[in-house]
Amino acid sequence: MTVVLPDLNRVGCPSRVILEHVTSRWGVLVLVALLDRSYRFSELRRHIGGVSEKMLAQTLQALERDGFVHRAAQPVIPPRVDYSLTPLGIEAATHVRTITAWVESKVPDVQSARLQYDEART
Repeated sequence: MTVVLPDLNRVGCPSRVILEHVTSRWGVLVLVALLDRSYRFSELRRHIGGVSEKMLAQTLQALERDGFVHRAAQPVIPPRVDYSLTPLGIEAATHVRTITAWVESKVPDVQSARLQYDEART
């Protein structure tokens, strides 16, 4: 049996799908939010501005399937479901938070670069 090592540059590499889940707009925001604490679905939706119920549900399901998010359904009425990070999710979210912090710190630099770019083309 031949073992094929993951290679992001290879078509069909499973790491591409995992990377998409972790680095998608909603995936990043979910991971960073859950790094701080667990959330119920509705709390998480309010916390992450602009995400639709459908996109949040799809994102959480993908991250749960990949082993990053734990979904805990509580047997109470009304039903309660809490989402938290698994150890693998904490590891991924820690890396993601580093890049999000860097992006936030560089917003003025990027805005300045955009302005210069736009002015050079007018």
